[in-house]
Amino acid sequence: MKKSMLSVLALSAASALTLAGCAEPPSTTPTSAEATDSASATSEAAAAPTTDFTACMVSDAGGFDDKSFNETAYAGMTMAKDEFGIQTNEIESNAEGEYAGNVQAMIDANCNIIVTVGFALANATEAAAKQNPDVDFAIVDNSSFEGVDNAKGLIFNTAEPAFMAGYLAAGMTETGTVGTFGGANYPTVTIFMDGFAEGIKYYNEQKSADVQLIGWDEEAQDGQFVGGDNPFGDIPGGKNTASTLIAQGADIILPVAGPAGLGALQAAQESDGKVNAIWVDTDGYESAGEYGASIISSVEKGMDVAVYEAIKASMDGNFSSDPYVGTLDNGGVSLAPFHDFDSEVPEELKAELEQIKADIIAGDITIASPAQPS
Repeated sequence: MKKSMLSVLALSAASALTLAGCAEPPSTTPTSAEATDSASATSEAAAAPTTDFTACMVSDAGGFDDKSFNETAYAGMTMAKDEFGIQTNEIESNAEGEYAGNVQAMIDANCNIIVTVGFALANATEAAAKQNPDVDFAIVDNSSFEGVDNAKGLIFNTAEPAFMAGYLAAGMTETGTVGTFGGANYPTVTIFMDGFAEGIKYYNEQKSADVQLIGWDEEAQDGQFVGGDNPFGDIPGGKNTASTLIAQGADIILPVAGPAGLGALQAAQESDGKVNAIWVDTDGYESAGEYGASIISSVEKGMDVAVYEAIKASMDGNFSSDPYVGTLDNGGVSLAPFHDFDSEVPEELKAELEQIKADIIAGDITIASPAQPS
């Protein structure tokens, strides 16, 4: 059965429209500080009048319960729904071949704005935007399309907080070896791995250390990937990949593989504290709490806030194709709290991370990743 769902919030339950499917979208909450504050400020959202504005979303193959970027993007639409009383539709994709059809389903449902999640939907999104100039489109993890005025890219310079994560990992490793791997060799994946590698290199320079990174060669732009037909959904494949890195001595792992990265968290958890991880996209301590005791920190992207703002702009008639770029400076990306590891991260290392953040924002530290937004 196709795992997709179309839900509509309308004036009464009798007016709900549903597409055939079996996957329920998750009950999520905003993951960034801005989103949480905004949601808290609108506790009376249930009383908001329902409007005829409809915001819609199409996931990539990871689905809305991926504990990663689909789920976070979905939280942004949920926040807009709660705050503005708008109607929402969503459809969950199982495979790349479904993308164009799922976007068309949202067009057929008379959506005012359609948010697509993941650069893999770029071709389908661009084609639909060109064919439907009266509908606004926003795409997570892809730049705006040249000459397409009704489509907005929501992109994030995750190389910046990943640099901090690399420095953190280098400062916390006990074996002197840390590892990373991706789902597939895509720019939105390798940007994390580049930043991570550069942060480790910076630590070595500052400390005259020799921490080794395995799983990624920034100069060659190649490394360890889950691969296969479902590189971002293959949890056993992610666990096998992480186990390979652990066997080579890595005691901290950065998985950049969506749900497949949960396999790395499983491997870390089974190590009885000998191996830990740094999560990506969301605060993994919150989104994958069952593995929280193994997660030192996370490289976060404020996708919920970006989606929320795009929907609001469309509602207000202020929508533009100018891309949104999340940075450390504007709070669109960040290094998450240390949670259970807060007492284990030395105060000196915490202070150094804060200085690194300030230096990146000021331009005193330059990150070289070719995958960074221009």
